[in-house]
Amino acid sequence: MEKGSKREKLQAFAPINGLQMYYEIEGTGDPLVCIPPAFGYAGVNPYPALTESHTVITVDLQGHGRTADIPDRPLSIEQYAADVVGLLKYLGIAKADFFGESYGGNAAAVIAIRYPEFVRRVVAYAATFGPPEIALNPETTQFDHPPAADCKSFQFQRENYRKVAPNPEYWPKIFDKLGSIRWDGFSNQELASITAPMLLVLGDYDFVRLEHAVETVKRMANAELAVIPSASHFVLFSEPERVIPIVLHFLGKPERGIPLATAETGYRPGETR
Repeated sequence: MEKGSKREKLQAFAPINGLQMYYEIEGTGDPLVCIPPAFGYAGVNPYPALTESHTVITVDLQGHGRTADIPDRPLSIEQYAADVVGLLKYLGIAKADFFGESYGGNAAAVIAIRYPEFVRRVVAYAATFGPPEIALNPETTQFDHPPAADCKSFQFQRENYRKVAPNPEYWPKIFDKLGSIRWDGFSNQELASITAPMLLVLGDYDFVRLEHAVETVKRMANAELAVIPSASHFVLFSEPERVIPIVLHFLGKPERGIPLATAETGYRPGETR
């Protein structure tokens, strides 16, 4: 599709790896795959600004939104990544940008490592790249009591799930399955192998430790970091206007930019920035 042409939202299911995987496509321009967070789904948190410059493909992962669970198939970040790549193959998309949130950001990073031929650039909001004891901030992830499917902490996710799920009463089962995911992240060698440009974004009061994000960026060859001030893990829901312009700037900037200034070079208009 030519840039600038109009495109109505497409809502459909695709047979992917045993799933009937729900997806939506909206907008115009280069393809951008949005991978929602745990319990997220297409349409629950739209970003209209992205569709002005990209053809946005948003997916409902296994057991999320309108995509029914496979009861005897465990959930995993690696399987999420394989399912997203399966959808791209189904749609005939050879290369795309990726924008993943939380677990969706983890999945986008897996795609960058395991399926690099599909990846142009990756934005990961509040993603983790190591085991929980290293990646998560105990101050913001502590529960006074073990979380349960009916607890107040997950009211927002629970109510949204029941709006669109093929079986709204399946919520306790998918809650437990998601809670059973063990995600240990990547080795230093895997992080170093990522060749695609990556932008890591998180809030300064995120579930993810700021130090973990800084350490991760240093291990990648072509990565950048953006920290949103006075922001929690959920700033993309509460104040997306603080994040989306950063995402668009990263996706749209030239492959080779003007070099960053140092104390030695100083600032020279058009030569350093």
